[in-house]
Parts: sequence; structure tokens; C-alpha cells
Amino acid sequence: MMQMSGFRIFLTLTLLQVASGCQQQDRVVDRAATGGGDAMRTAEAAMKIEKAGLHNVYQINGNLLSGSSPEGDEGFRSLQELGIQTIISVDGARPDVDRAHQFGLQYVHLPVGYEGISRPQTLRLAKAVRDLPGPVYLHCHHGKHRGPAAAAAIQLCLDESCTVEHVIAVMKQAGTDPHYSGLYAVPRLLIRPTPVELDQVPAEFPEVADVSGLAQLMVEIDARWDQLKKAYDAGWVRDRGESDQGDHEPGDHDPPHEALMLAEHFREANRRQDVQDRSALFQEMLIKADEAAVALGTTLRLARETESWDRDLADQSFQRIKVSCVNCHEKYRDISQGDEK
Repeated sequence: MMQMSGFRIFLTLTLLQVASGCQQQDRVVDRAATGGGDAMRTAEAAMKIEKAGLHNVYQINGNLLSGSSPEGDEGFRSLQELGIQTIISVDGARPDVDRAHQFGLQYVHLPVGYEGISRPQTLRLAKAVRDLPGPVYLHCHHGKHRGPAAAAAIQLCLDESCTVEHVIAVMKQAGTDPHYSGLYAVPRLLIRPTPVELDQVPAEFPEVADVSGLAQLMVEIDARWDQLKKAYDAGWVRDRGESDQGDHEPGDHDPPHEALMLAEHFREANRRQDVQDRSALFQEMLIKADEAAVALGTTLRLARETESWDRDLADQSFQRIKVSCVNCHEKYRDISQGDEK
């Protein structure tokens, strides 16, 4: 029998320990009980794995790991060493399929957004993890937000013993920003599918998905911008939709959240190949708009979390976004890419 490396043996034992998914008890340390002096408790909901070319990797259960996009040969070699058979990307960027094939790995591209994950896409993800060769490595870009949210949905779909509380604990451990209300709503609002329902999901697992074009992304940016303009006109007062039942629920146009989503749209746009093929000035305009949107969101969140409120600072960030958009539209919206300078 071929001798296994120490790390492979360690990983195999870990997989066996967590093979029952959420049936595994979280390891909890009670500082008060161990002489720590207070009642603070820390829970380890998932095991973190350190490997070259990969970041923020967590062992979700016996068949699923979540982390960042693999970086170069080093990242794919690490996946190979971990015994991964299938890679699922929920990122919008085109997967490095050729490099994956060089390391004998299968790629599946099922992208999701920061606003949440639709039920059809949730079921496709769950079916892919259930039916494709495993272990499966699921990744977004940095492995902090969309990937852990997708992993949470998959766990809930495939493991009836798994709880919403457990998967949210894993998301928090992975660093999912609490301001991404749409991502945290994924496990909270999920209705578990039946095995029959999953069986009926088409087994369509493309290596490279047909992601909507830049024009469609700009439509989504415009929609976010329209919500921020309404908030600006209203003095940055929150606009609750009829379906809002509390903080950051669907139907809630929350200004800090809208600014965060706008920043992510600008960032995702700048990572697209069709944008990378355009002029450096166009890319720089997107970067400036992204930075201004981040600044606006930060200012609005601080205003809510503290008694300090700098309306002028928020307005300045808003105007910076507006100027970036106006300048970009004037230079690029009505000309062809061949005319760019």
C-alpha cells in the first residue's frame, strides 16, 4: 500500500471526524470553567486549513471545503494534495479551467452575487456537491463572503441534522461581513429541498458559465445608484420596503448596504476580462468609484453605530461617485471600445 504523507493522514482523520456534517458538536471553550475569569465563550465551527496558494480554507464537512480562488500552479497543486476531485466556483470571474485540467481536477462554474443566492442556483450547487466526485472545493474570490454563504446553503440542503445557527457560525468564522445582509439571509430563509426535488434539478454543470455582459452589470449598478440617490435626497433616511420585517431584510433599501453593494458591483466589473481589455483610464474610473462607494458605506454605518454623524462627509463621498459616473459616461458610454484612448 502506498504510504500517505503526514498531512494526508491528518486530513483523512479529520474527514472521518466530520463526515456526519452538522452532527459534529462545535468545540467550545468556556473560559470561566477553565479559570479564564469571565464567561466569554469561543466556538470553532469549522477547521481551518493552511495550504500554499489558497487562503481562508475551511473544512465544512467530510465532502466539502470552502476557500479562496486557487492561485497559480501552487494553489492547484495544493488542491491536488488535499485530494480534491471537483472545484466549484461561485465567483463571477472566468475559472482557470486549463490549469485545473493540468492537475486532473474538474471545474464547475455556478456564479452567485452578493445580494444572495436564488433557489434554482442553490439547488444546482447542492446537486453538484451531492452528485459530482468529491471531495469538493468551493470558492469565491477571497473565500470570505459568497463561498461560505453558498457552503451554508449546501449544508442545509444535504444534511437534515444541520442547523441554521451552525452554518451562520461557520460563515462568521470564515469572515463573512455582517453587512452582506443578502448572504446571511440565504441560510435563514432557506427551505430545505426534498431528495426528489434535487433529483429533478437538471445536471447542468458548466466549466465556464455564461455570465451576463458588462452592459447588464451596468444596469445593476444603475439600480443601486438610483436607491442611493433617493437616500441622498431624503437625508440618508432608510427606505423600508413593505416586506421588511427587521434589520436588513428583503425589501429593505438600507443606504449603507446599498453603498456596499454598489462598491462590490464596481469591483466585480473591474475583474471582468472585457473590462481588463479596455483602457487603463476606464479601469481607473471604476477603481475611484469603488473607493468612493466604500467610503460612503463606512460613513453611513458609523453614523448608525455611533452618535457621531458627519453629513458633509457622506455627501462628499456621494458626489465623488456621481462625478466618476458622469465622467465615465461622457467618455465611454456612447463610443465603441476601438475609440477608447
